[in-house]
Amino acid sequence: MSGLFGTDGVRGIANGKLDARLAFRLGYAGAKVLAGGSSDKKGRILIGRDTRISGTMLEAALAAGITAAGYDAMLAGVIPTPGIAYVTRTSGLDCGVMISASHNSFEYNGIKFFSRDGYKLPDETEEEIEKILADFDSYYKDLPEGEGLGIVEEFPQAMKFYTDYLIRSLCPDAKGRKIVIDCANGASSDYAETVFGLTGAQLVMVGNTPDGININRDCGSTHLELLAETVVREGADMGFAFDGDADRFLACDKEGNILDGDQIMASLALSLKEQGRLKDDTLVVTVMSNLGVDIMAKDKGIKLVKTKVGDRYVIEAMKKDGFVLGGEQSGHVILSEYSTTGDGMLTALVFLDSIVRSGKSASELCSCVRILPQVLIPARVSDDSKQKAMDDAEIKALISDYEAELNGSGRILVRPSGTEPVIRVMLEGDDPDKIGKMAKGIAGLIENKYGNK
Repeated sequence: MSGLFGTDGVRGIANGKLDARLAFRLGYAGAKVLAGGSSDKKGRILIGRDTRISGTMLEAALAAGITAAGYDAMLAGVIPTPGIAYVTRTSGLDCGVMISASHNSFEYNGIKFFSRDGYKLPDETEEEIEKILADFDSYYKDLPEGEGLGIVEEFPQAMKFYTDYLIRSLCPDAKGRKIVIDCANGASSDYAETVFGLTGAQLVMVGNTPDGININRDCGSTHLELLAETVVREGADMGFAFDGDADRFLACDKEGNILDGDQIMASLALSLKEQGRLKDDTLVVTVMSNLGVDIMAKDKGIKLVKTKVGDRYVIEAMKKDGFVLGGEQSGHVILSEYSTTGDGMLTALVFLDSIVRSGKSASELCSCVRILPQVLIPARVSDDSKQKAMDDAEIKALISDYEAELNGSGRILVRPSGTEPVIRVMLEGDDPDKIGKMAKGIAGLIENKYGNK
């Protein structure tokens, strides 16, 4: 079971790696570890899901594992991941579980846990759960019977608790503005129009008709063509896009130009700094953030703290020193004054508030950072081959040769994905053609030696 948890929970093809049997065991083990110390005889665990067809199957299996362990399972239904984090920490629940594969296509699903204070689990807690899973039969004993069993309860008010909080936290006056919103046919589909409608903006909704299999399909924050095309066609002022579980947010300006997480974070950092709300004038980012952010930070007097890839690591760094803003290029943005995790709708509201406050357009607000050309290519390998490829002498030598050729005018980052069977090859530099050829060279060598045959 070693390495079952990736950078964002347990993830895999539903009914493949992630089947009902594993979900049952995760429910049982997670309950034992996270709710075992509850002062209540029957601890309560919140379960939410996105719109994938496999969500209800995994929800039932998780709930069965939780109740078999003697704890109550509270079903929130379809809800964004940050909604689970918020309701867990504000409703006196012992932990939360979200069933989602985030930005992945519908055949994938995932299970991620939140502690009672609304944070994703640290590595050591995940290791405790994995320890039970590795020798499950030894731990699956002395089961409660009779009234000691847990029960399953519907908890539909969870989504209202969360959306009410968003509206109370920030609802800028955006009257006179036209915004396209793409919900990725995911967890925000039934709620984004209500939340953003209260800003007074004229809304054009797309990607908000989920059918179980169209989540993230040619829409949302991973497929921004639909958003950009709709903004231009509708003559809108800007466009907002979320991913399947609505913990990511990306945008585009009125001309359809994409504004990524780095640009959004940079603009928010400057806005918070001007308001005196950016703790120690510090922004927390990952090693994947564009070099343009470094240049902007140096120019504007903002300090950067860099972590390894994964919003959980950004959050850990923020918690350690009390920083208020951090995130990833992919659109996970954490605003710790409001939330314990990345929150797409919340970030969009804060971004919109910055636009209203400044009187600038979305593109003008994000012009504070110049994004250097970047190429990102996934080299497809099996999970078992990732480390072999990363340790391969020939691959390391090629990377070293390319770094020498760039001679400080760019950078190379090669890292295994924590959520998919790929190694991501990223290059940045001033010459797009040059870095593109280099990225293809590295990715091609990885796949030739370790790709799925």
